[in-house]
Amino acid sequence: MAATATHAPYHGIRKWVGLAGFGLAALATAAIGGLGVAGAAREYQSLDQPPWAPPSWLFGPVWTLLYAMIAVSGWLVWQKVGFRKEMLAYAVQLALNAIWTPIFFGAGQYGLALVDIALLWAAICLTVAWFGRVSKPAAVMLLPYWAWVSFATALNTAIWYLN
Repeated sequence: MAATATHAPYHGIRKWVGLAGFGLAALATAAIGGLGVAGAAREYQSLDQPPWAPPSWLFGPVWTLLYAMIAVSGWLVWQKVGFRKEMLAYAVQLALNAIWTPIFFGAGQYGLALVDIALLWAAICLTVAWFGRVSKPAAVMLLPYWAWVSFATALNTAIWYLN
């Protein structure tokens, strides 16, 4: 009978270095999303938008909070299972998140951005499901992110249609 591999939880300094790593991953996602899209707030305001579109100033505070929760959520799961399929789903959603802003604002490709955000939504769904099997708090921490991306998907769709 083959032995099953188990993951020992991280302790001490490695635990906190891991948290810093997840924080840096979230920061890198935000930074990649912001590369080459200076003036995104101005561009957003110039678009034809649905009446329920939020003001541009709201995005920064919301994303700051969401990225912090995304980082802590990943860190909680990583501590329990290390780098397994849960972390692959987590990495995919971060990558899809990072490229949305350059597609939408940098390239002005609202339809392609809609495809990206739909894939992002599905990746978050998978991440929440897999995280829920490992850590309920980690999965719950991703729910506001999932809700915001759901709203952003509707907004992306409306902007694509209106512009």
